[in-house]
Amino acid sequence: MAKRWSGIVAILMVAALAACGTSGSSSDSPSSATSSDPGKAAEIEQIVEGVMTSKHLKAVIVRVTQDNDEVITKAFGESQTGIPATPDMHFRNGSVAIAYVAAVLLQLVDEGVVALDDTIGRWVPEIPHADEVTLGQLATMTSGYQDYVLGNDAFETEELNNPFKAWTTGEMLSYAMEKPLLYKPGTNWNYAHTNYVVLGLALQKITGKPVEDLLRERISEPLGLSNTVSNLTAAIPDPALHAYSSERRGILKLPPEAPFYEETTGWNPSWSITHGAIQTSNIYDVEATGRKLFAGETLSKESYETMTSTRLRGIARPLPGCATCVAMNERYTYGMGVVLTGDWLVQNPLFNGYAAVVGYLPDQKVSIAVAVTYEAAAFGPDGSYENGGNPIFSRIGALMAPDHAPLIPRD
Repeated sequence: MAKRWSGIVAILMVAALAACGTSGSSSDSPSSATSSDPGKAAEIEQIVEGVMTSKHLKAVIVRVTQDNDEVITKAFGESQTGIPATPDMHFRNGSVAIAYVAAVLLQLVDEGVVALDDTIGRWVPEIPHADEVTLGQLATMTSGYQDYVLGNDAFETEELNNPFKAWTTGEMLSYAMEKPLLYKPGTNWNYAHTNYVVLGLALQKITGKPVEDLLRERISEPLGLSNTVSNLTAAIPDPALHAYSSERRGILKLPPEAPFYEETTGWNPSWSITHGAIQTSNIYDVEATGRKLFAGETLSKESYETMTSTRLRGIARPLPGCATCVAMNERYTYGMGVVLTGDWLVQNPLFNGYAAVVGYLPDQKVSIAVAVTYEAAAFGPDGSYENGGNPIFSRIGALMAPDHAPLIPRD
């Protein structure tokens, strides 16, 4: 059975084993006068084309800015056979929305509505251990709740056998809430989608508004992310970037030599994270997320420091039976809704044939966004695959800031 390490945990696995500047136009000629640095744009094209070949990528969309100036915005490859990918195509942004949810919580802290040390029993008393777990622990993934996705064979069997299923929040949490805590809340760290599903429920009770409305009113509209929308169905706005995968090979018990490659664009993503934070976006909005949200817009100085804190380096440690309990270091540290790798702030979703990376380097104001889809050859004999955006991001980051090259492997 192929394991899909969705969300920012993709960086963790590699480490252990990143107002929009321009409107969402479909121009794909960054080497023209639209680029602030045509030479770097040409080098980025070479990077993308090389990784596409070595990693068997079907399509890549990339956007890079420095100090708010566009270096490149371009699409490579095909969305569907005979249909080129274009920069204005929409795709699933996955765990990028986790940063949005964390930012909403921090805004409420800034406004004095809640405190990070508040236990969640006041708002979601029906959740096990609600009187022990705090809002801040959910947002930093230090609650001790087990994940309903990662390492959960029962959930993965159901989800992969029924990729079009519309999941309810209760169904998702049923795969985790009956299990004991992995550790006393606040004493360790483990990546768990469960945390942000519960946090979404709490935020709805705190504000009296659906998560979808909170993200639109507090994140998308203030930051000008006009192409980022929430949707619990499989719908992707036109033009849509199509995705393909072989990840169900294991669950279908197909022999490695049997060809298997299917379109996943219409798979229902309702299992993947907090309802209301399941979104589609485009490369302009994903890049702007780095350039704006990861730079601290919409947050107080104190809350931004909380989001980008490295304090978990003194807390997180390996734990038997927990695949994502690891010590944190310069290569990978979880802040609050973002990952710190070297000097970069990053999110890198990976699920259902889509992968992306957004990374921001605060000191040099470099923002990099990459979205990719895959050819059949990208998948292993068991259907497993890696985030093909990671090496593109890492190599572009090294080009743009050689003294601050991302620590994500470039191969």
